[in-house]
Amino acid sequence: MRRLLLASALALACTTSAPLLAHEDATPPQAATALQQAPAWVQRSNELAQPLLKAQAAFAPEMASFIGLEGYDEQVADLGPDNGKRFRAAMRDARQTLEGDLTHEENPDVRQDLQIMIAAAGRQVEGSELGERFLVPFNDVGQLMFQGEQVLLQEQVDPARRAKALERLKRYVGLVPGSTPVTVEARARYEEKASNPALLKPTRLEVEQALRNAETYRTGIRTLFGKFKIEGADAALAAMDEQLGEYTDWMRSEVLPAARTDTRLPPEVYAFQLKQVGIDIAPQELVQRAQLEFMETRSAMQQLAPLVAKANGIEASDYRDVIRALKKQQLDKDSIEGYYRNTVMPELERQIARHHVVDLPQRPMIMRLASPAESAAQPAPHFLPAPFIGNTGQQGQFVLPLGNPASSGKDGKGAAYDDFSFKAGAWTLTAHEGRPGHELQFTAMVERGVSLARSLFAFNSVNVEGWALYAEAEMIPYEPLDGQLIALQFRLLRAARAMLDPMLNLGQIDRERAGKLLTDDVVLSEPMARQELDRYTFNMPGQAGAYFYGYTRILQLRMETELALGQKFDRLAYNNFLLDQGLLPPDQLATAVRERFVPAQRAK
Repeated sequence: MRRLLLASALALACTTSAPLLAHEDATPPQAATALQQAPAWVQRSNELAQPLLKAQAAFAPEMASFIGLEGYDEQVADLGPDNGKRFRAAMRDARQTLEGDLTHEENPDVRQDLQIMIAAAGRQVEGSELGERFLVPFNDVGQLMFQGEQVLLQEQVDPARRAKALERLKRYVGLVPGSTPVTVEARARYEEKASNPALLKPTRLEVEQALRNAETYRTGIRTLFGKFKIEGADAALAAMDEQLGEYTDWMRSEVLPAARTDTRLPPEVYAFQLKQVGIDIAPQELVQRAQLEFMETRSAMQQLAPLVAKANGIEASDYRDVIRALKKQQLDKDSIEGYYRNTVMPELERQIARHHVVDLPQRPMIMRLASPAESAAQPAPHFLPAPFIGNTGQQGQFVLPLGNPASSGKDGKGAAYDDFSFKAGAWTLTAHEGRPGHELQFTAMVERGVSLARSLFAFNSVNVEGWALYAEAEMIPYEPLDGQLIALQFRLLRAARAMLDPMLNLGQIDRERAGKLLTDDVVLSEPMARQELDRYTFNMPGQAGAYFYGYTRILQLRMETELALGQKFDRLAYNNFLLDQGLLPPDQLATAVRERFVPAQRAK
């Protein structure tokens, strides 16, 4: 819920708000594929997007830095008095400007982009209003500061921009004249609402997570400043340590005792969360569809498991036992990156080219392990897109965490995953986060000159994760047999997500039973299962069902297109066309396929 409460300026927050710290061994990017000159209508659309972009950036400058917008690197999130009211006013002004532009615009593509941006501004206003109506605002300030610094302190950022990380830190801790420490502002926003009995306080689970991660974030910021040799930061870092320490004490003494144990959201808030991520069906219908998918996928896994067991010399036939046996063959930490980079990634690219799945960039992709602070902020594997604005060759990165720091006990044990560090587990994860999944999806938007409306403002999890899960499915036939079993396991997880997220938020299942399904039937490690449950209940409620739903929408459109074209259906052309559309919502994407792709293919 933190993302909703902050009324995060960009819908990107759900999937790409993860930190950006470069790994110690990360190398500068290879020369990127030349960026295409954007068509005239895209340039026009991007010009019209500026009022909305700037209105949002004023409240979330860290996200503005992330996407490449100039002039915001020294600024910090606006948590000042009446920030929600001021944010909504800015969104309404921007929306009014866009509506005026729409009345005069004749180009159909630009008109479509304007409609996308008008709808995005409306959702921002709605989300902010719901936050004030139902929830006490609570912020994990350590996470906010770490991510804000990490945006600037990474290998691919120009040194001149990296130097601005100190100015941003000084603003976080109130050392710039006129600035107020962000811990003071966050505490004030909580305390001015906490006495209202009609508002829900944060969940105990999220407060406990913030407490467990507090030291990790502080250490992570210091590590960044040391790695990039940011001079003159001693006073700001000392102030950070003191202020975050005081904020942690306040969370422990004031916020935690009052936190709620029931993680369910008000129905209105949960309904908005589903809409925000792109799910446009009732949660009950989503659960029913996912239950069917879960049963069918589990059956397919059981059919495949004996073949995998025979090929790998495993004395088992049940898919659960076979997966557990495969997981025992863990790669040591020093060889994980090498296996992904040197074995899995090149082979997938060969298969993509050999079977004409989709066109590939002529350069390698970047993959690295997550730092401890990154893993705390985003404990699931993720892809960090390159800047959409002013990109000069920067590349996105597939980032792999090896554990969930927030799931460990006081002794530090129990946080490590076994879900991604064995050979069979690397194939479908790379297809999802790398190629032909997110890496190719976001690279295509930058390199092919997709408009900001279709890369930023149309962004939701259904659009993004639907493609990545579809990419997984495209590659399954070309993966090793044990890799195919794990691909089905990941598909089983996506069906479980689409069941459990709504059921937990509707009160139809408890956390313990949901956790048992994840560890026993989906065969996740305990810390990975906890990451999943946290995701459904307070980190990103509503988002988890978007994978399954987005995937089904693309599959339906693919089948419709194959039936329409018959022998003229060209998979390579179809997949390239989908990427060319950016992040159009499913209905608009279907219209583009029906009205443009299908007639063009028939005419060949």
